[in-house]
Amino acid sequence: MANKTKFAARKRRHVRVRKNVSGSAARPRLSVFRSTKHMFVQVIDDTQGNTLASASTLEAELRSATDMDKTAKAKRVGELIAERAQAAGIESVVFDRGGNKYHGRVAAVAEGAREGGLAL
Repeated sequence: MANKTKFAARKRRHVRVRKNVSGSAARPRLSVFRSTKHMFVQVIDDTQGNTLASASTLEAELRSATDMDKTAKAKRVGELIAERAQAAGIESVVFDRGGNKYHGRVAAVAEGAREGGLAL
């Protein structure tokens, strides 16, 4: 029963955040999805509906890294998305935490993106 209320709370937060957060061509949205094992990050232009860059822990470099924990992998995903976004000509993004609390792996993605050179 507790699992259903956690899911419902995340869903409510996600709807509340998405009312105010929208990506444009000048400042796209950095969307984070957190599953139990992996992190998926996309840079999205909501006006066009296009994904401009993406990264996840399912990539070969991070899948084979057994010495890293999930938080360290999430930080590396943030660094990867920053590299790819800058290669696409993006320097500033709006952070969409996907209804998750800004804590742990979600915060690590944001920290990695900032260290990679993205302005959140």
